[in-house]
Amino acid sequence: MIAFVLRRLIQSVIVMLAVALIAFSMFRFIGDPVNSMLPENASAEDRQLLRDRLGLNESVPVQFARFVSGAVQGEFGISYRNKRPVAAMIAERLPATLELVAAAAIFALLLGVPMGIYAALYPKGVLSNLLNVVSLIGISVPTFVTGILLILVFSVWLNWLPSFGRGDTVQIGWWSTGLLTASGLKSLILPAVMLGLFQVTLIMRLVRAEMMEVLRSDFVRFARARGLTNRAVNFGHALGNTLMPVVTIVGLQLGAMIAFAIITETVFQWPGMGLLFIQAVSFGDIPVMSAYLVLVALVFVAINMIVDLLYFAIDPRLSVRA
Repeated sequence: MIAFVLRRLIQSVIVMLAVALIAFSMFRFIGDPVNSMLPENASAEDRQLLRDRLGLNESVPVQFARFVSGAVQGEFGISYRNKRPVAAMIAERLPATLELVAAAAIFALLLGVPMGIYAALYPKGVLSNLLNVVSLIGISVPTFVTGILLILVFSVWLNWLPSFGRGDTVQIGWWSTGLLTASGLKSLILPAVMLGLFQVTLIMRLVRAEMMEVLRSDFVRFARARGLTNRAVNFGHALGNTLMPVVTIVGLQLGAMIAFAIITETVFQWPGMGLLFIQAVSFGDIPVMSAYLVLVALVFVAINMIVDLLYFAIDPRLSVRA
């Protein structure tokens, strides 16, 4: 177990160094930051002073080492567009994205897993066929179309929920949350549904397929032959063996929701990291883009580590092989 964790940590460090190299390359090959930060009529002396202050006159290995050192400490330089530390800007936007992703993940799990179990236990039922059709529609329809339809129905026609923004927030230390205000909770509903709807259909189809395969296995037939009740067989034997691939997919999709919340945050003007990244791309704000890339990579690495550790909790036999 300890050797397994150490191997994963070494692999994670290698992955993060590779991502840091890619992010660092964005600084050097996308454009000269001095041209973005100074006006066109700036003197050569001003340009030279700024290059010295940014460390652009140093050698490439020295610049990369400084970039990695800063990233380890959570420092990514100054935003070209806002003239503020990138770390402070991300700290302001991170709570909004994490709350959105957490709400979407809970929504997806609470709907997707029960729907998948029901569709597996009653594969020929009318409701199961209806769920399969709905899941196909959910996977096929683009996410931004779903968001626009949600806004049209619940914001424009029914006027039940706000169509943009985060609502009122409460500051708890450095964390700003909208979960403690009525307008914040109402503003969270539509973006969370939009972000989680695709995950609902994905989880439902995965649980259904895996559980139907487990129900056809020999050990389930043997459990039924022993006289165990359907409840004990379905939820004590079949569901437990269905969780392994579900945990894998849910973990990866959780990282994907953080990385690709960009569309949702753009549609609903949700003030999270995705919207910050879109604004940085339109302005060519390389420090913000690089910080976002490194942070998303760190999230994926951390989630993969957690998923690997959950394997041992679900199936203790893996600790013997590790």
